Amino acid sequence: MHKRGLFITLEGGEGAGKTTQINLIEKYLMSKGISCVFTREPGGINISEQIREVILNRKNISMDGRTEALLYAASRRQHLVEKVIPALKEGKAVICDRFIDASLVYQGYARGIGIEKVMEINEFAIEGYMPNLTIYLDIDPKIGLERISASKNREVNRLDLENMKFHNKVREGYLTLLKREPMRIKMINANQSIDNVFNEIKILLDKLFEID
Repeated sequence: MHKRGLFITLEGGEGAGKTTQINLIEKYLMSKGISCVFTREPGGINISEQIREVILNRKNISMDGRTEALLYAASRRQHLVEKVIPALKEGKAVICDRFIDASLVYQGYARGIGIEKVMEINEFAIEGYMPNLTIYLDIDPKIGLERISASKNREVNRLDLENMKFHNKVREGYLTLLKREPMRIKMINANQSIDNVFNEIKILLDKLFEID
């Protein structure tokens, strides 16, 4: 088993089923005796959760795209310093619901600021801490949004209210990143059943953690 913890992130458009899969990953890794920390972005710790409230508040529709990108980077920085890095140094696995790729896609690509521009802001924030593995759950945005509207207990945030063109651009953005970093980012078809999606995730986890 690895000395330093491994950093795994889950990405995907709205309604891709990240939360469901993270719960399954948690049970699986714990059953294998792997010490894990599960967290989310934006949020995961007090200061970052406060920034999340500002970013996702449905009243803040006048928020500029660059402001949004800076807020995400600020939230990410605090979360990393306070929660992620200490856990990795203790040799724990950190599984995070969204990380830097979400900013590159949502603000960089879909909002049109530019992937490189958003990467610059985030390089300052993360100081080289990148995931060992990023699992991208790919779903047709139309299906993803239908899942959200069918789910009674999920919060509807400011990003869910964007139009279909925006959500299609989010998917395009993820596919663009996938081409750039095929070694780190692995795509799984999230239109399948929950069990099938998880079985594919399990193959990736077994390889990463060297589970027989």
